[in-house]
Amino acid sequence: MAMIAENTEADTRGRILVVAEKLFREIGYQKTTVADIAKVLKMSPANVYRFFDSKGAIHQSVARRLMGEVEDAAQTIVRKHDRAALRLRELLSTIHHMNAERYVGDSKLHEMVAIAMEENWDVCKAHMQHVIGLIGQVIADGVASGEFEAQDVPLAAICTCCAMEQFFHPQMIAEAMAKPFGPNIDQMIDFILASLAPRGNRK
Repeated sequence: MAMIAENTEADTRGRILVVAEKLFREIGYQKTTVADIAKVLKMSPANVYRFFDSKGAIHQSVARRLMGEVEDAAQTIVRKHDRAALRLRELLSTIHHMNAERYVGDSKLHEMVAIAMEENWDVCKAHMQHVIGLIGQVIADGVASGEFEAQDVPLAAICTCCAMEQFFHPQMIAEAMAKPFGPNIDQMIDFILASLAPRGNRK
């Protein structure tokens, strides 16, 4: 009986997040209220608050879900059996393209993520730590196979993430689309891979 209750609660939480994301996309993050979400679900705002203790908690959970989808796609790439350099290129490109499609192509959703980053939501910090960890796994594989040379793998992962910031951060992606500047994503990834290559292989 307890299992059924847990499943029902999880389903309701999921429905709330689906509706919240839909409204964020349609009318915007700032304009969406808990009452709006409750109305679509045909429940009272008080019932919504049974599952999320605040409007901010709903926003964070929606952001967590969206970022989790990016992390899942990234994890799939990390687990491939390709060479480390190929996986790292695909990993960095995939994160960029998913962020561009989700957050930059959709102005209403972009507003939500921009505010989340401005407010330093814990979910954003956790997401970046997860991404750095995945990058580190690929670099570590490359070091083990002799493809890469890095004395400090965690530091190399952080540096790689910092180098990709303009291609990962929604606001910077939007600015670059509006006014292109600097290297394109392929040139930046080429630079990163060259910096990780064993010294004897660097030109």
